[in-house]
Amino acid sequence: MNKKLGLTALGATLAIGLTACGGGGAGSNESTATAAADDLTIGVSMPTQTSERWIADGNAVKSQLEKAGYKVELQYANDDIPTQGQQIDQMLTQGADLLIVAAIDGTALSSQLQAAADANVKVISYDRLIRETPNVDFYVSFDNFKVGVAQGTALLTGLGVLNADGSAGTKTGPFNIELFAGSLDDNNAGFFFDGAMSVLQPKIDDGTLVVKSGQTTIEQAATLRWAQETAQKRMEDLLTGSYSDGTKVDGVLSPYDGISRGIITALQGNGYTTPLPIVTGQDAEIASVKLINDGVQSSTIFKDTRALASQAVTAAEAFLKDQTPEANDTTTYNNGVKVVPSYLLPVETVYKADIQSKLIDSGYWTADEVAKGQADK
Repeated sequence: MNKKLGLTALGATLAIGLTACGGGGAGSNESTATAAADDLTIGVSMPTQTSERWIADGNAVKSQLEKAGYKVELQYANDDIPTQGQQIDQMLTQGADLLIVAAIDGTALSSQLQAAADANVKVISYDRLIRETPNVDFYVSFDNFKVGVAQGTALLTGLGVLNADGSAGTKTGPFNIELFAGSLDDNNAGFFFDGAMSVLQPKIDDGTLVVKSGQTTIEQAATLRWAQETAQKRMEDLLTGSYSDGTKVDGVLSPYDGISRGIITALQGNGYTTPLPIVTGQDAEIASVKLINDGVQSSTIFKDTRALASQAVTAAEAFLKDQTPEANDTTTYNNGVKVVPSYLLPVETVYKADIQSKLIDSGYWTADEVAKGQADK
């Protein structure tokens, strides 16, 4: 999967420009600005290997940091909060000079981050905002509210309420839809849901869309740990509880491809056949890209992990040179203690017609991988 690593294609040029002398290392409170890159170690903490997206992120960050000359300690916590805390503790004990952290639970790392601050180790929050602590120095992510807007728009487009160019479509409904959200311990889940509802709520209010279950709050729609099995069970319960009268679901808002696959499995298990109800998604996971190509899933939101990794490396280099990373958002991401300076990247909606131009031509997936629904190792 080295095409996912984005070694050169999307990264900014990472000029090392550091003189070759020993760095102080974590806990010394000495500046790293004059240290050679190969004297510095960056700890990278990722949440899980159960999602191909996080495997790609971890590989991309590690590869690009190593290309820039740094030593890298990459750990996956398998969606276990204590494990992630222990791994970060170990990174600090072993002398990490900077941390890049994609948190499982955005509020569960306060003691580790206090230890990092005490050791003068900067912390970059990666894609999931770390909350309720002053000890997070920078945030790299995508524009998560716009991700939600794109998902809501994709649902309306799939139903024919909107055309692909955003103009009014020919279909007026009413359409039965159901809403799914991400895990409440992930700060991004709220941005995705709020962005989607900014598009969908007006259509619910005017009767174009009907949430037949009545479950319209993020608490009702949430999916713990973004788990496919949890989403499948909830969709099965919705079908049993709200659609046993013979009515049909026309569309489902899904915030993530794994959740989408759970929803699709539940629909198919309840007698729905192609064309299935419109189901959205996110992350352009290869299994879902195949489903989109086969006309099963309607769309996904493409967030290029190569570009995100590149931005994390750029921010890391700035901190290690005692500089301030460039932020393009200094107002949106309040973590409950402070507004964290952020760099947000754009996203793209992918329908079947976009797979070639947006995913294959860019080198993110190959045509063979799309056809198989599996990534080449």
